[in-house]
Amino acid sequence: MELRQLRTFEAVVAHRTVTGAAVALGLAPSSVSEQIRTLEAALGVALFERGPKGMRPTPAGERMREWSGRLLRMAEQARREVAGEPPVLRLGALESIAATHVPGVLARLAERRPGPRVEVRSDAARDRLLDAVAAGDLDAALLLDAGDGVGGLGFAAPAAPLDFVDLEPVPLALVAAPDHPLAGAPRVAAADLRGERLLVNVPACSFWLAGERLFGAAVERVRAGSVTVMSSWAERGLGVALVPEFAVRDRLDAGTLARLALDAPALSLRLVWRADREALPGLREVLYAAAAP
Repeated sequence: MELRQLRTFEAVVAHRTVTGAAVALGLAPSSVSEQIRTLEAALGVALFERGPKGMRPTPAGERMREWSGRLLRMAEQARREVAGEPPVLRLGALESIAATHVPGVLARLAERRPGPRVEVRSDAARDRLLDAVAAGDLDAALLLDAGDGVGGLGFAAPAAPLDFVDLEPVPLALVAAPDHPLAGAPRVAAADLRGERLLVNVPACSFWLAGERLFGAAVERVRAGSVTVMSSWAERGLGVALVPEFAVRDRLDAGTLARLALDAPALSLRLVWRADREALPGLREVLYAAAAP
C-alpha cells in the first residue's frame, strides 16, 4: 500500500464517484481508477461496490476506511515531528457557537500551552461535524446536545468510538414580538402555544429537535432559516422562535424581542472527540482548555 493510494481511497469514499475524487485530487479519472484497482489487488479484496448511483464501500472497504485514516494521520504526524513543526489540532464548531464560545477556548489554550496550533472549522450542520470527527478529518468538535450520550437530543451519531464532555449549559429562550398575546403572561405552558407558528431552520437543527421534545405536533412549523433569521422574523410578529438565549440577549435587553415564560430545558455545549485518538499530540490540552471555567 502507498500513501497516495490511501488518499485516493479516502477521496472516492468521500465523493462516491471516480470523477468527483479526481476533481478533488487534481488527477485524471483513469489515474484514480488505476490506484483503486491496484490497492484492491494488493489487499486481495473489493473495497467498493460499483453501481449506477456511485461507489459504496464494501464491508472490507469500511474496515479499510478506519485503517486508511489512521495511517494517513500517523504519516502526517511523523512528517511534522521529523520536520520539527508544532502539532496542529483541527477543531470544528457549529456556526451558532463559533463566535461566542471558541475564542475563550483558544485563549485558555494559549495560556496553558502555546505550542499546539488550532485550526477552526465552523459549519451549520452538526452531522457534518460529527462525520468529520468520526473520519478523523477533525480532532474534536463543539456542538449542542442533551442526554447521557452523543445524539441524546434525538439525532443519530456515527458508528465510531466517540467520547465527550459537557462544558456548560446553553439555556434556550422562546421569543416573540413584544406585543405577542403571551408576552406578559407570568407562565407559559406548551399547551398555550397550540396553533402558534414556530419558526424553525431544518429538521437536523438542534433547536428544531428541542422544539419537537417541547411541543410535539401542537405548533405549526414555518421554515425561516438561521438563528438570526428566526429571531428577526419573530421580532416582526411572524411567529415564535426557540433559540439559544445568548444569541438574542441583546434584542431582549433592547426590548425588540420578548421572552415568553416557558420552562425550556437547557441544551449542553458538548465537546466530542474520538476516544481512540486521545493520545494525539495537543488534543488533551484542547480538552482541558475547553473544559476550564
